[in-house]
Amino acid sequence: MTATATPPDPRAGHPGAASGTGPRTPAWLKGCGITLLVLAGLAGLGLWALDEVAKGLDGYGQLEQTGGADGSVADPLGPGATARYEDGLKVTVGRPRPEADGTYRFTVTYRNGTDEEQHPAGESAASAASEYGPAPVVVRAGRTLEDYAPDSVRWLNLDESAAALMPPLAEDGARTVPVRVKPSRKGMTVTVQVCPPDKGYRETAYWQFTLD
Repeated sequence: MTATATPPDPRAGHPGAASGTGPRTPAWLKGCGITLLVLAGLAGLGLWALDEVAKGLDGYGQLEQTGGADGSVADPLGPGATARYEDGLKVTVGRPRPEADGTYRFTVTYRNGTDEEQHPAGESAASAASEYGPAPVVVRAGRTLEDYAPDSVRWLNLDESAAALMPPLAEDGARTVPVRVKPSRKGMTVTVQVCPPDKGYRETAYWQFTLD
């Protein structure tokens, strides 16, 4: 009786035929991929560290850069906008609300996102707020870049505002300071300057708006 020949296995000689797996990635290629991932991670960490060092050199008191106005004297914020400092402190100047007697009210709100207590008024209520400056909070007539304005504004509750600024602001705390002003005329421009005292460096934030 003649033996029947077994047909050849079509998978014979094909890579991975014995184990049933596909082509394997060379070890050197895997190593390159891991190395690239590590290098990318180190590069990102290095950029973060450089950014933190730059902030630290300034005492974290500089204003954060955003897509809109930066709050500088040349690029003031508008009413309702928030100035954000690198150390986590935030200051918002609310929109002015007209009153029937020709006065306007708005608020200055502090939110302490730093890791330490803040002192918005500095050391004395007598020097905490001003219609002219310099002071931790200034409300004055004119545009931010104007040295002199023909108009004037009276800060009617100056003592109340200064007293509200005085208590220390705890970590994660918030403080709203009421402001009531009377402009010399309707439609004039007002500038608000806020420079919270700091043991290191702190930029002054500016807001500019019209009392319609």
